[in-house]
Amino acid sequence: MAKIKFTKGELKRQVDALKQFQHYLPTLQLKKQQLQLEILQLNSLLETKKQEQAKLKQGISLWVGLLSDPCVDLKVYLKPQEIHTSFKNIAGVDIPIFEKIDFFNPEYDLFLTPLWLDYAILAFRETVTQAQEIDLTQEGVNILKQELRVITQRVNLFEKVKIPAAQENIRLIKIYIGDQMANAVGRCKIAKRKIEELVLTGGGS
Repeated sequence: MAKIKFTKGELKRQVDALKQFQHYLPTLQLKKQQLQLEILQLNSLLETKKQEQAKLKQGISLWVGLLSDPCVDLKVYLKPQEIHTSFKNIAGVDIPIFEKIDFFNPEYDLFLTPLWLDYAILAFRETVTQAQEIDLTQEGVNILKQELRVITQRVNLFEKVKIPAAQENIRLIKIYIGDQMANAVGRCKIAKRKIEELVLTGGGS
């Protein structure tokens, strides 16, 4: 703990610091609550998306054996052309938000390809889209969790260190200044009594 000066100037500095800490603490606490709420909501969204993904993959597993057809290469139909994202500001922190994926659309001969190809393309594009959305949502959660750790550290610093320390410093300085003032008053009384005694005795002659 840093040494403090037992002066009126130091007392003012400590009082000003305490006011500043108490002013910013509610803002930090509110930001902490906002981050916690958003993380809960995003985790709920993640769980929903993962369940949807699992359901889709389960449906695909029923006919995935058809992909053994050497005439079909789905990879060319699943290549993203552009991934559209935006950003959402949460308590001063920007996180990525998934919008959509544009896929390349190579032409294929409807007479030379299996009838199920259209459905397969749509289904697998949906899995690619879901995976991208899940990844971006998880990235957002990670960003918010990191910010939450920083804000929590600051809240704890203010609540458990800065504010108590300032309050204790103010208490000690006030006690010291009070004692000094009491001593000064005492010395004044002693000096006054001695002066009065000297006057009464004729100046000690």
